[in-house]
Amino acid sequence: MSRIGKKVIPLPSGVKYKVEGNTVLVEGPKGKVSAMIADGISLETKDGTLHVNRASDDKAAVHGLTRALVFNAVQGVTKGWTKELDIVGIGYRAELKGKGMVVFTLGYSHPIEVPLPSGIEVTIDPKQTHLTVSGIDRQKVGQVAADMRSLRKPDPYKNKGVRYSDEKLKKKAGKTGAK
Repeated sequence: MSRIGKKVIPLPSGVKYKVEGNTVLVEGPKGKVSAMIADGISLETKDGTLHVNRASDDKAAVHGLTRALVFNAVQGVTKGWTKELDIVGIGYRAELKGKGMVVFTLGYSHPIEVPLPSGIEVTIDPKQTHLTVSGIDRQKVGQVAADMRSLRKPDPYKNKGVRYSDEKLKKKAGKTGAK
């Protein structure tokens, strides 16, 4: 039995779900999120919790995956998801331009404009070096944060660039010089 798949999903008050074909639409206080359900997997509600059941053992491979996707949707519509990024480097910064555009200055000859997809919000601290990407869709939040990080990945020698706040970096030693 899948360890993840047999865990129950607590359904907070105000969260409703509706299964349509192979997708589930989860509705909550923050909005609506849809998640995929694999064939042979069913959802049922028992006393305030959501149970993910599989039809047979040959569906074991997607049992835990489906439960995780539904759990992420339920978490998204109640609490939401966030990713935090730090910008390290002299002159490196980010600023909001309007509502749906983030402009990065990362040491290149030009500023980089990143449009934000719908449902994603970015807040930038006053020092312009700390970003918080938030939204209700975990996959979208993670993808936007990864795209922002890929603009200037952390350099292994000086550790300059865009990185996740909880990311641990290994700094390499540079050249020691000729003797």
